Amino acid sequence: MRRRSFFGVSAGAGLALGSGRGRILADAYAFGQVPNLSRVEARYYEKLPEREILCRLCPRHCRLGDKERGFCGVRENIGGTYYTLVYGKVCALHVDPIEKKPFFHVLPRTTALSLATAGCNVHCKFCQNWEISQSRPEQVEAVDLPPRAAADAAIRYGCASIAFTYSEPTVYYEYMFDTAVEARRRGLKSVVVTGGHIDPEPLRALTAEVDAIKIDLKAFSPEFYKTYVRGDLQPVLEAIRMVRRSRVWLEIVYLVIPTLNDSEADLRAMARWTAGEIGPDVPVHFTRFQPMYLLKNLPPTPVASLEKARRIALEEGLRYVYVGNVPGHEGENTYCPKCRTVVIERSGFAIRANRLKGGACPSCRTTIPGLWA
Repeated sequence: MRRRSFFGVSAGAGLALGSGRGRILADAYAFGQVPNLSRVEARYYEKLPEREILCRLCPRHCRLGDKERGFCGVRENIGGTYYTLVYGKVCALHVDPIEKKPFFHVLPRTTALSLATAGCNVHCKFCQNWEISQSRPEQVEAVDLPPRAAADAAIRYGCASIAFTYSEPTVYYEYMFDTAVEARRRGLKSVVVTGGHIDPEPLRALTAEVDAIKIDLKAFSPEFYKTYVRGDLQPVLEAIRMVRRSRVWLEIVYLVIPTLNDSEADLRAMARWTAGEIGPDVPVHFTRFQPMYLLKNLPPTPVASLEKARRIALEEGLRYVYVGNVPGHEGENTYCPKCRTVVIERSGFAIRANRLKGGACPSCRTTIPGLWA
């Protein structure tokens, strides 16, 4: 695994990092490259007889004997105590525009220090970060970036937030939680990009410490989840409900994959459920699939399919529906649901114009929900 594959800087509006990529890489390695694994006790598990444990972090509930690891590959039972092996072991570190996550209703034009460790608790055949998500921690290079150092780095690079992203943050839950606590002490926001495959108790605790969560709803079909994700749909729907009931800002992404999850019936059912149970104001992003990993046999999503998904969602009552991975498309913009004024104009990850006035439409003063300050 080449070091340059995972450490770098993504250009952000107004971001000045001097030598850019090399500078953040050098700073990251100032913390020291560490091939060793962490041994921090996990927070959500039960001790069982005969040195077995039962993991309570995600719906898999792995039951493990001594020296066994969970499905995620980054948690191990050592002598009857369960440990996370990736606490602070960061294998991806970038400064990204917040719009790249994507969060369209969170601090526009700001940047997020984005980080990840190895591991994931599902196995998506279409994963774009499979080199780290489907790897064991011994298989990737990492730097030691404890929570305080992560917050320091975010401040040093002028970031407004820390984003837990790229792989699946649930599997490095303890590190994410502690870093979010440290970030809040420094006046930073914390945002989470997750598949939502997490148990209620840890999710409830997490929502007390982070500010925004984006959940990838990979399909609206249990069969799709079983075949292409190796996970379950129902816990993800429950996670979406729980986040919506909390104080945390929620956005949803639906990757539209040709022939697999793009039927009108599935799209309409998903949009109807979201509008009815979660609410019409939750932003929903329909993003374009690109063939990679184990789904290279399918073509990229036709733009017409994304436009169809957006039209259906608007028909079902959702107010903020976006087209993703099609830079310059009108579906990237935020429109006032009352007067249709373009309140935020986007092109890719760049903000062309932000016309919000105090979080409201400048024309009719309708409040546009989001974290704007």
